[in-house]
Amino acid sequence: MLAEDETDVLLFPPLRAAWAERGRQAEVRISGRNAHRVLFGALNLRTGHHVLVASHRQQAGDFCTFLRDLRRRYRGRALVLLLDENSIHTAHASEKLAAALHIDLLWLPKRCPELNPMDHLWRSVKGDVCANRQDANVDLTVSRIMRYARRIRPGAALVKAGARSAHFWLRRALSNRR
Repeated sequence: MLAEDETDVLLFPPLRAAWAERGRQAEVRISGRNAHRVLFGALNLRTGHHVLVASHRQQAGDFCTFLRDLRRRYRGRALVLLLDENSIHTAHASEKLAAALHIDLLWLPKRCPELNPMDHLWRSVKGDVCANRQDANVDLTVSRIMRYARRIRPGAALVKAGARSAHFWLRRALSNRR
C-alpha cells in the first residue's frame, strides 16, 4: 500500500520566522512572479520507501506519467494507492490507466488531508528545506527538496509521515496484512 500526494513548490518560500527591529516592519522582497513546480510522491506504508517525481504541471496526464513510473518501480507486485479525490486522480484517463496497470485506487474521505501520510511527509520536508529561504529559481528549490527527501531513510520517512505512531489510523489494517 502506497500513500500518494502531490505538493506545489513555489519560488517564494513560506515565511515561518523573521526578525526586525522593535517597532519596524520586516522587509520581504518579492518579484511579483511566483514560479511553480509540482512534486508527486508515494510512500510505501510498510517499508518507508518513497518515490518522488517532479513535474511542471498538476494535470491528469502528469499523474498518469507518475502511475506508469510507480508500476515500473513496483513491477509484478500488487499495488494499492491511497489518495485523495483530487480531480487529476478521479479523471477518467487516470482511473482507466490505473485499472490497466493493475493499481487499485483507495479513496480517502474528502477534505481530510490529515489522513494522508504522504501529505505529512511533504509538510515536514518543505518545512526543513524551504521555509525562510529563497533560491535563485524554482528548479534549484525542487533539486534541494528532491536531494533532501531522497536522503531520508525509510524508517525516518515513516516517522515523519506519522505512520509509525501508535495513533496512526491505518496501523491495525497494515499489521493485519503482514
